[in-house]
Amino acid sequence: MRATILNCTLKPSPEPSNTDALAELVAAGLRELGADVRTIRLVDHDIKPGVSSDMGDGDEWPGIREEILNSEILIMASPTWVGHPSSIAQRAIERMDAMLSETGDDGTPVAYNRVAGVVVTGNEDGAHHVISEINGALGDIGFTIPGQAWVYWNMGPGPGPSYSDTDHGHQYVHQVAGLMAKNLYAVAAALRDRPIPAEISRGED
Repeated sequence: MRATILNCTLKPSPEPSNTDALAELVAAGLRELGADVRTIRLVDHDIKPGVSSDMGDGDEWPGIREEILNSEILIMASPTWVGHPSSIAQRAIERMDAMLSETGDDGTPVAYNRVAGVVVTGNEDGAHHVISEINGALGDIGFTIPGQAWVYWNMGPGPGPSYSDTDHGHQYVHQVAGLMAKNLYAVAAALRDRPIPAEISRGED
């Protein structure tokens, strides 16, 4: 089982990322179950704007797309900015829009039979909105979204410390992150063993 985490922080490496710290809890849970997990910090890559899988010279999205399609599990991890996903997360979703019309050799949409989940951080309210936006987009693209396939942390309304600066709420997020990992793994394993048939994915009788 392989999992790819897209860290959509706005902080380039090697700057510490609260989003990465929270996503690592889910990664640890997946590794315990036997999954091979890779995290990609998207801001470190030249991802061109657009809605195609390859935007030409210098575009690093094709390599990231290949990692996604070589994985059974996709996790998008985003900070919350003014109540919305980061601009990096939005760009990744826009690039994955091309997957809507892309199919495998048997005609199955490329995102089918893969599961997805969401990790959200932020020291302001809005995490559930971000989860809904990203999960809605990933579902439209064709990913399967298991129940309780998200974890978030925020400090509540107003300014305050970030996830890595406080122990506030950590017991809760550790518990939910572990559950998220188990649910993602279980549904990914079920789809691997009994994939959605190509004729169903194409809407055939």
